[in-house]
Amino acid sequence: MPIWLWLGGAIILEVVGTTALQQSAQFTRVIPTLIMALCYGLAFYALSVVVQSMPMGIVYAIWSGAGIALISLIGALFLRQHLDLAGLIGIGLITSGVVVINLFSGAGPH
Repeated sequence: MPIWLWLGGAIILEVVGTTALQQSAQFTRVIPTLIMALCYGLAFYALSVVVQSMPMGIVYAIWSGAGIALISLIGALFLRQHLDLAGLIGIGLITSGVVVINLFSGAGPH
């Protein structure tokens, strides 16, 4: 499987796991807690595959940056957790950094 699919899968699994974490109500709800644990475990497995082909710093920057942006979007769309202007600018800068790494860094998968 191409490395980008592994990384994309890790990002999606982390976002689903983090969403389930919020829904777990501090681990008092069984189903969201199980979803969270499964998704985090699978996300870290996928990351372990990706770091065999890419530098760990680049992988982590892409994984965490994309995760932050997606979680913020989910929070705004479904959980009514809106960011202020400074938060939006910060996420924009993170997203810009991920784009720069992917387009211009020789360390990313191309």
